[in-house]
Amino acid sequence: MKIVDVKLGMLRVPLITPFKTALRTVECVEDVVVMLETDTGHIGYGNAPATAVITGDTHGSVIEAVRTVFTPLLLNRQVADLNRLTREISGAMINNTSAKAAVEIALYDLFAQSYKTPLYRILGGGENCLTTDITISVDYIDKMVADAESAVERGFEILKLKVGKDIRLDIERIKAVYSAVKGRALLRLDANQGWSPKQAVMAIRSLEEAGVILELVEQPVKANNLEGMRYISERVKTPIMADESIFGPLEVMDVIQRHAAEIINIKLMKTGGISSALKIADLAGLYDLECMVGCMLETSIGVSAAAHMAAAKSPVVSKLDLDVPSLCQHDPVIGGATYTDADIILNETPGLGIEKIEGLELLV
Repeated sequence: MKIVDVKLGMLRVPLITPFKTALRTVECVEDVVVMLETDTGHIGYGNAPATAVITGDTHGSVIEAVRTVFTPLLLNRQVADLNRLTREISGAMINNTSAKAAVEIALYDLFAQSYKTPLYRILGGGENCLTTDITISVDYIDKMVADAESAVERGFEILKLKVGKDIRLDIERIKAVYSAVKGRALLRLDANQGWSPKQAVMAIRSLEEAGVILELVEQPVKANNLEGMRYISERVKTPIMADESIFGPLEVMDVIQRHAAEIINIKLMKTGGISSALKIADLAGLYDLECMVGCMLETSIGVSAAAHMAAAKSPVVSKLDLDVPSLCQHDPVIGGATYTDADIILNETPGLGIEKIEGLELLV
């Protein structure tokens, strides 16, 4: 199976409600879609959102990277030469992790298709039924409580609350949501780098003393402040998870050596794709660190790839934050994994199982 063409498209999917964090507000998922076509007629799909505040990638930078760097590298290459190709993709340029991820996802999709097996099986197997949390955007207290109660009614048993804009109001938000769903759902917090170390300790201790039980607190301080993360971890009972602090295995080793966090959040758009994500999971497993697999605001192409990887790396990957298809007004991807509220059922068709993508605008 040889790659004979690389095509690009844009895919836009409106969200049910605006996605609000300490870093940004988004109303529509917008992905660059990569399609690798082969001499056998197979197509591998990948995607990349623009998340400039986290990865530095924009739609323009992703498109340029794929066209000028990765397309010449991939044309007329054999899909079976997977490990060599992923090494070359990783080393072809620094950063640009979302562009790398889009190309890698499409390549892994083709590799699994070449063996006529689902991606999660080619990565090592696992269970094909997964459960995700759902994100509750930062907002007015009444709105967050209403959103949380609605999510529980839909069957979600784990809620991730976005906070980080106003520390004292954040505490009130969390207490209100906890009171509304206590006994029916677990709570995770994501501050998106919005607190200082001392603020985080104050807030988390205040919640602990008030009897609020949290499963974890995600990235409370700036990504490069591992000493701040360690400071928090040493002073609270609630587990701290590193997200924006982690892009690859080297950052994981730094977190481990500094005792900065107890959980690692793996996102394909940060790792540069599946190959590095697998290394992170294996490294975390060696040091008995739990992993979550999460996603950016992206379509179900990349979310499904992350779900396949997560299934293959259980039980090191013990938590999922793959809720974007449930946040969208519709799923334009036909075929592949299915998303029914909290439940993700992986496809048993080859690769990612994608048959077609509705509303895809080809780029020329």
